[in-house]
Amino acid sequence: MPSTRPALDVKRLRERRRLRALRQRAAFWLGALLVGFAALAFAWLADHAFERFEWLIERYPYAPWIVTPLGFALLAWLTQGYLKEAKGSGIPQVIACLELPSNRLRQRLLALPIAVAKMLLTVLALLCGASVGREGPTVHIGAALMYNFGRRLGLQGRHALSGLILAGGAAGIAAAFNTPLAGVVFALEELSTRMEQGFNGVILMAVLIGGMVTLGLMGHYSYFGEISAELPLSDAWLAVLACGLFGGVSGGLYCRLVLPAKRGPLAVLGAWRAKRPVVFAAACGLILALLGLISGQHVFGTGYAETRALLEGQPQTDGLFLLWKFLANVVSYLAGIPGGLFSPSLAVGAGIGPWLIDWIPGITLQTAGLLGMAAYLAGVTRTPLTATVITIELAHSQDMALPILAASLLASSISARISPVPLYRAFAQALLDQLAPAPKQHQETTATAAPADKN
Repeated sequence: MPSTRPALDVKRLRERRRLRALRQRAAFWLGALLVGFAALAFAWLADHAFERFEWLIERYPYAPWIVTPLGFALLAWLTQGYLKEAKGSGIPQVIACLELPSNRLRQRLLALPIAVAKMLLTVLALLCGASVGREGPTVHIGAALMYNFGRRLGLQGRHALSGLILAGGAAGIAAAFNTPLAGVVFALEELSTRMEQGFNGVILMAVLIGGMVTLGLMGHYSYFGEISAELPLSDAWLAVLACGLFGGVSGGLYCRLVLPAKRGPLAVLGAWRAKRPVVFAAACGLILALLGLISGQHVFGTGYAETRALLEGQPQTDGLFLLWKFLANVVSYLAGIPGGLFSPSLAVGAGIGPWLIDWIPGITLQTAGLLGMAAYLAGVTRTPLTATVITIELAHSQDMALPILAASLLASSISARISPVPLYRAFAQALLDQLAPAPKQHQETTATAAPADKN
């Protein structure tokens, strides 16, 4: 009589595989919903925090001279110990976890207390007037939530956990800006140089779910409204060249200023920051307060109001806003406090608009602002496709797709000549150098896992 045991074993194996696949999908999709709600809560807290800062400086114009340096010093002090992984943008932490699939490294950089601290400390930074955004921190928070949620559901495979981190970070961008396509492109272009073939569908679905949370709760809206802009093929295309040059040079310069230097004045500055981080952060806060005074209090926060006013053709600032906001972004990032650079970078890029309309015939303030936003963001991050898609989705300006892409590609290429290593990749490598265990202590997690290819 033939044995039925082999058939039963095959059936049990198929059942286990089916349950494993179900857990994976639940982790990706339910985790994406969680990321979407967290992004909305973060956005609400951040907006209200900066509104309180604006309320303060309206009544007490010299308040930034006290609040901003003291707030920067407090943030630097809080992020010196256990919470040191909460400082900065958060995107380098996610890239580092994808580059080196070490459980020890991931549990350190993506711990839930770090994610909560990232949110609260970024809110505190905006309450102090820091020129930072919340999009990079949302990437970090999204990756941490998805990673920990997946582990709670029993997922342990290296590919599955990497997919959760990738999807969580991309869903964070999609939910923060309400730009699902930008989240997908960001995952492909910045967070990872490859996507595991078996997870493409579930990762993309998770990104879309994260974006749909904001769509369902906030309705159909564009971050900067619907901007009517176009650029016919004529002499006006000189603006593409001008914005590409501007974005590449200024974006590359920004990277050189904030990345660690081995020699020269920037190296001396870096040594002072490493030795006296709290005092250094307070000094950065004082410089930001000075820039606020010079600019008419327009350099604080994300720059959303100034950017939207410019894109609507009713700028609140003069042409020098570009310079003051650029310096404010540099100072805020050098301070080492939690906060991202997406929104402040868009504000700097939009600031080129008033400069171009007087020199290039046939170009509007809105057109120049959109080109500048994408070009400068591409110059800083070296992600021209992400910069293109995010600018189009933020302003609902599909007619500008081709000139925006051209300006972004040019800016990214020029920036690479000035600062060869991409900003986020450089910070991610610095994290790996600081946090990765020595090779002998590190074999249990890396013996079977090769690092992902680098750009």
